[in-house]
Amino acid sequence: MTAGTDMGGGRRPPLWRMISWAALGLMLLAPLFAMQFTAEVAWGVLDFALMGALLGGVGLGIELTVRKTSSAAYRTAAAIALAAAFLLVWINAAVGMIGSEQEDANLLYGGVLAVGLAGAVIARFRPDGLAWAMAATAFAQAMVLVIAPLLGASSRALVWSPEVLMLTGFFAAMWLLSAWLFRQAAATARAGSQGRAST
Repeated sequence: MTAGTDMGGGRRPPLWRMISWAALGLMLLAPLFAMQFTAEVAWGVLDFALMGALLGGVGLGIELTVRKTSSAAYRTAAAIALAAAFLLVWINAAVGMIGSEQEDANLLYGGVLAVGLAGAVIARFRPDGLAWAMAATAFAQAMVLVIAPLLGASSRALVWSPEVLMLTGFFAAMWLLSAWLFRQAAATARAGSQGRAST
């Protein structure tokens, strides 16, 4: 019996897969562990269900990306986009980006994610289209600062506070970095196809 098989004769999952899912599981268990030592963390069943769904979505996204391509740039771009989406939902659900989590303006960030997801589907997850989708997502992230005060959901001072501006810049940078990496993946794929065509 080889090292690559389990007791049932099948192949063991790759090490990266076991480590990734174990890390996501530990992230889900971290609040449960913290609840044993502090009253500051008081999660209910719904909180764990939401976090489990988010982490499961990230894990599934990573699995699909790894199966789709061997391009390091594409994989890294997808990982950054998934991390940005996860953090955006997590921050808004926990404390809110604008004011508290009760602030209606935070619902606009759902639109940011919708732009990214719709762009990815329209692009059929091809790297050149994903580059545009991530750039559009960065633009949508910045536009929240403009739209929220116009809707009367928040005061301009609250929306344009240093914390919100810093977080907006952070997320916009993540989306743009993802866009740049997708563009690199697209350029590499084009170069590879041209090389094959010339032979």
